[in-house]
Amino acid sequence: MYTETGLHSHRFLEANALNTLTELWQTANPDGRSRILVTRRLPGKRWLDIMIGADCRVEIAAPDRALDEQAILEGIGGQCDGVIGQLTETWDEGLFSALAAAGGRVYSNYAVGYDNVDVESASRHEIAVGNTPGVLTETTAELAVALTLAAARRIVESDAFMRSGHYDRWLPELLLGKRLYGRTVGVVGAGRIGSAYALMMVRGFRMNLIYHGPHRKPHLEYVVALFSEHLREVNEPTVECRYAPDLDDLLREADVVSLHPALTDQTLHLLDAAALGRMKDDAVLVNVSRGPVIDEAALVDHCRSLPDFRAGLDVFEDEPSMTPGLAELSNVILAPHIGSATEWTREGMSILAACNVVGVLQGWPAVQGHDVERFLLDDRPQLTPSIVNAGALGMSILETK
Repeated sequence: MYTETGLHSHRFLEANALNTLTELWQTANPDGRSRILVTRRLPGKRWLDIMIGADCRVEIAAPDRALDEQAILEGIGGQCDGVIGQLTETWDEGLFSALAAAGGRVYSNYAVGYDNVDVESASRHEIAVGNTPGVLTETTAELAVALTLAAARRIVESDAFMRSGHYDRWLPELLLGKRLYGRTVGVVGAGRIGSAYALMMVRGFRMNLIYHGPHRKPHLEYVVALFSEHLREVNEPTVECRYAPDLDDLLREADVVSLHPALTDQTLHLLDAAALGRMKDDAVLVNVSRGPVIDEAALVDHCRSLPDFRAGLDVFEDEPSMTPGLAELSNVILAPHIGSATEWTREGMSILAACNVVGVLQGWPAVQGHDVERFLLDDRPQLTPSIVNAGALGMSILETK
């Protein structure tokens, strides 16, 4: 069983599991039949056991830095069966053509999002593209909640105030924040993570919910309705859930706006200067999706002009860089893309990425469904957990609930 308590002994790969090949790459199971490239050291050890158990030779980038395209191309070389890569890399025609020429059949992105991947190019080269959904859901939603509370209650400002020695007495108007209980939370993109965040805010703070996206989410509305009925039965104020086809309606109404959409041409700079201007002057804005969903320069100007407006950001438009002025704003909280950063989640992502690679190499059916945690068990199914272009490649697909 894969549990939180069992992770500490396998936090990182054991040094004796790897033999140094070059200054750039290390290898495990050098006599393995299938050659797999891993462009960044991954948390945990079980993912490596899975790949070695499938007779894979695993070559892992040694330095603690992002690889550029040339380094990845050199790593692929003339023979490579698959790659586990990172969201910080741009996997485009150049890399996929090289991987295909080397006999590659699978690329697995160590992330749930894959806006860094040209999936159409991969499909043209008959390369399966995997991702790691499911295990990030609650973890990333929790981080969004943490940013929401920290921004609304000015936690980072308060911490700095204390550390600087300015606190000498309790004052009635010291660092007044925003009360969330009973207010309205707006969720943009009510997918897995957005819905999980929404329910945390509804259940935890009795917030009314308004959500926006390309489609209604009947299950989300049903769960909120059940919770509201429970509140009515115990004589407490009820909550409401409403779908907003027009984003502007959500922006005008919500006290908190949390962003969870995928990054596409349609969501690039979804919150520009005009959209920010439609929000309440004292609203809280949270982003744990992708940085370019917000026009960062416009956000800097907006936060400068409205000191009561607050933002909590885990992602940035040009990571790891930030737009000039952003770091100087006391009403903006900044986190270094740690939405999925718990040991349980990051090791789970490693396992799913490995299962994607092994599943494709073994010819196992791909899964269409949300039940990915069964791949974290000792008795894993002979299935491939998440291939985003399975249909385009004509892979066998098993439908699950």
